[in-house]
Amino acid sequence: MELIDSKRFQGAARALARLHEAVSMDNLSEIERDGLIQRFEFCFEIMWKCGKDYLYDREGLDVASPKKVIRCLREVGIFSDVETEQALKMVDDRNLTAHTYDEEMAKELAERIYSYEPLLHDWYRKMADS
Repeated sequence: MELIDSKRFQGAARALARLHEAVSMDNLSEIERDGLIQRFEFCFEIMWKCGKDYLYDREGLDVASPKKVIRCLREVGIFSDVETEQALKMVDDRNLTAHTYDEEMAKELAERIYSYEPLLHDWYRKMADS
């Protein structure tokens, strides 16, 4: 089965669409902001796993962690150096999502998610197109 046809890849498309809905909203309430963070969390999780599947299916690489997946995606041309740095920051921010009870951290994280959303879409598109 082609990667693009996999359930995980199709799930990633849905997760990206839901994240896009959230970043398209203005003046988020606290609950909406928390929903944005949760959508980012889910979206990132499925995207790094799609990246893992991509590396295994297309490159024969068996990579087990999000940061290693991102570095390998740079090596195979999915990410530029700049995109790699931003994607690695996404991993760190994903790990911070457990601390969204900290109001200031939640605000800062939500702001960064707006810049991550286009990268997540590009990541998906590049894997789908190759």
